[in-house]
Amino acid sequence: MVYVTRREVFSAAHVLYNAEWSDSRNAEVFDKCANPRGHGHNYVLEVTIAGEIDPSTGYVIDLKLLKSIIKEQIIAKVDHKHLNYDVDFLQNIIPTAENIAVAIWNELVHRIPSGTLYSVKVHETENNCAEYKG
Repeated sequence: MVYVTRREVFSAAHVLYNAEWSDSRNAEVFDKCANPRGHGHNYVLEVTIAGEIDPSTGYVIDLKLLKSIIKEQIIAKVDHKHLNYDVDFLQNIIPTAENIAVAIWNELVHRIPSGTLYSVKVHETENNCAEYKG
C-alpha cells in the first residue's frame, strides 16, 4: 500500500460556541475561542490517499487531479470565510479542528477517483491538529 498526501492551506474565522449552553459555560469550556465575533487561523489541510500504484502511470492518484478536487470541494468554500456562517457543510456544527476534519472527509470520500481516502488532517495551529480516518 502506498500513501500519497496533498497539502493545502486556507485562512478562516470561527467561533466555538454551544448554543445549548450559557455564555458563562461556553467561556469556561472554550475560553477565548468563544468570543462572539470569532477569531481566525491559517489552517493547513492534509488529505492522504491510499492505494496501489497504477503500473501505467506510476500514480496512486494524479496529484493534479487531487489538488483540483480539494480546491473545488473544500478550499473554494472555506478560504477567507467564517466557518460558522459561510460554509454549507459546517452548518450546525461547532467548528473545532476535529469536526472540520470529519466534515471535510464527508465532502471528499465519494469524490476520490482512484485509491481510497485514508485520512484528513487539519492543522489549526503550528501545535494543534486533528486527524480523521473515517
